[in-house]
Amino acid sequence: MYALAILRYRKPLEEVLKVVEDHRAYLRGLKEQGLLIASGPFEPRCGGGLLLRVPEEGAAAALDRIRDEDPFTITGCAQYELLPWNPVIGKEGLDSL
Repeated sequence: MYALAILRYRKPLEEVLKVVEDHRAYLRGLKEQGLLIASGPFEPRCGGGLLLRVPEEGAAAALDRIRDEDPFTITGCAQYELLPWNPVIGKEGLDSL
C-alpha cells in the first residue's frame, strides 16, 4: 500500500532547522527499511512531503508509527497528514523501486 504524508511546520523555521538532521536520519532509516520511497521539503519552506510504501496488513498502524516516531512529531515541529494512496497510472514504476 502506498501513502502520501504531508508535513506542515508548527514552529518557526529556525526551530525546525534545529531538528532537521535528526528528522533526516530517521527518514534514512525508513528508506533502509523499504518504507520510504522519496521525501523532501516544500518550496517555500513550510513543510514537506513523503511518499511511503507499507505492507497492506497493518498499514494503518505502520503509518501511525512512522508519524509518531518522527523527531518532527516528537518535538512538535511538524504535524502529519497521512493519506493512503492508490496509484493507478505509473504504479508499475513505483512497484519496481
